[in-house]
Amino acid sequence: MHNLPLVTVICLCYNHEKFVIEALNSIVNQTYKNIEIIVADDFSNDNSKKVITDWLKNHPTAQFILSKINLGNTKTFNKALQFSKGEYIIDLAADDVLLKECVEKQVNAFLNSNKKNLAVVYGNAEVISENNNHIRYYYKVDADKKAIVKPASGDIYKAILSQSSMICSISSMMKKEVLIELNGYDENLSYEDLDIWIRASRNYNFEFIDSVLVQKRELANSLGNMFYKRFNSRTKKINRSTYLVIKKAIALNQTKEENKALLKRLHCEMEKAYRTLDISLFIKYIPLELKLRFQ
Repeated sequence: MHNLPLVTVICLCYNHEKFVIEALNSIVNQTYKNIEIIVADDFSNDNSKKVITDWLKNHPTAQFILSKINLGNTKTFNKALQFSKGEYIIDLAADDVLLKECVEKQVNAFLNSNKKNLAVVYGNAEVISENNNHIRYYYKVDADKKAIVKPASGDIYKAILSQSSMICSISSMMKKEVLIELNGYDENLSYEDLDIWIRASRNYNFEFIDSVLVQKRELANSLGNMFYKRFNSRTKKINRSTYLVIKKAIALNQTKEENKALLKRLHCEMEKAYRTLDISLFIKYIPLELKLRFQ
């Protein structure tokens, strides 16, 4: 096993005292054993620090990084990434769970892929509630738990721009060298995945693994539940981060077809701004639309 590549799992915790042990144990219980664990607590104000410290007594090889102030996900991840030694990286939220064969399947996908310049492998997820009850699958499945509609593999840049294919971020594994080349997550953003997928897919291939690899916990304050809340400071911050991502994507685009794909996403974001009554954000999108239509 130790001849196989080292995988670093960075487990990010912020007020996850109820879930973090399950997340950490899911790393330890992987069928693939050549794993480095880095736990990073982003200045939680619940009992997370003590819960993690107690767990570390039985897992002394895991690293523990404590933030002295709340940095946010992007900065906390980048901080932990500096300490990583793995060839591949998994970004695991402390309220989510890796299924036992997750890492093994991801590493095998990298080692056996016929795609050149492969940067990311990703799979399906079971979405669960706070109490571990099944809600749905990220990608709808058949009776054999295979995706009914297969998400994109290969060059997926336009698919990401247009939202015709979505990446289940917690089911993903990424080459560390690509993350380093891209300077990690953009610390100006309040969330990381859309931006990193766009930047990575510009020059690299992705591969979908048709298996349920993880359990993704859906809470009331989960990112996916925040996009359409009115007069909410976090919603405003998230949607304005997406505006910055779209501006960056315009600079990466090289063809009219790519601009057309990005227009689809821009229109969805304009709708969010309108529905959340963020009129100033809606107005900021207008010159971006004109640029995409006429450049």
